[in-house]
Amino acid sequence: MRIEIASDMSLLVRFGESASPDCFRAVTTFFQRLRMLNDSRIRNLHPAYATVLIDFDPLRMSHEELSAMVEELLARGTEGDLRSRVVRIPVCYGDEFGQDLQFVAVHAGLSMGEVIQLHSSARYVVHFLGFSPGFGYLGGLPKHLECPRLESPRKHVPAGSVGIAGTQTGVYPVDSPGGWRVIGRTPLRMFDPHGDPPTRLQPGDTVKFAPIDRAAFDELARTERAW
Repeated sequence: MRIEIASDMSLLVRFGESASPDCFRAVTTFFQRLRMLNDSRIRNLHPAYATVLIDFDPLRMSHEELSAMVEELLARGTEGDLRSRVVRIPVCYGDEFGQDLQFVAVHAGLSMGEVIQLHSSARYVVHFLGFSPGFGYLGGLPKHLECPRLESPRKHVPAGSVGIAGTQTGVYPVDSPGGWRVIGRTPLRMFDPHGDPPTRLQPGDTVKFAPIDRAAFDELARTERAW
């Protein structure tokens, strides 16, 4: 583990050089502990695969004070207190919502029904949020479903779209460009700027997808409220 000065108002805590189960546990445990302090001098936290970037108010805290706080938290170790919520996300797969489902099926040598069964039967872990507000990078994709990104990203991917890229899956929280293979869509809102917190997913959460039909999608979309 290393603590590095990233800027005049940020520190980078590095737990390794690449993604691994040990780094995931260390990053997530440290992130949760730091967030629970609710220290107003800390402006933002940015967990990634093997690092946590900490933005702080340089008028109220120094690098040395933050480093001392970090070292105290790390001295507790990374075992025993990792908290994980289970977040269930309904998905309407295929048809107009999943234009790449057939590609994923052909690439995997499976039927579209088998892709849906595999994708929805797995349990995923939110490694971190990035790309756009509330976009969770989910690990745990079944190996048969791994596939490349689009050669040319789409200019518009609707909010709620569920995609696959490489070894990961994720849900687009807002309308945006994107290059992931879209296989379905959820009616749930993944990002609400007025929510507390504003994102449905948090690092360390466990995610389960549940297939629904179009009628259920329309009903949930009609009644959906912020969490």
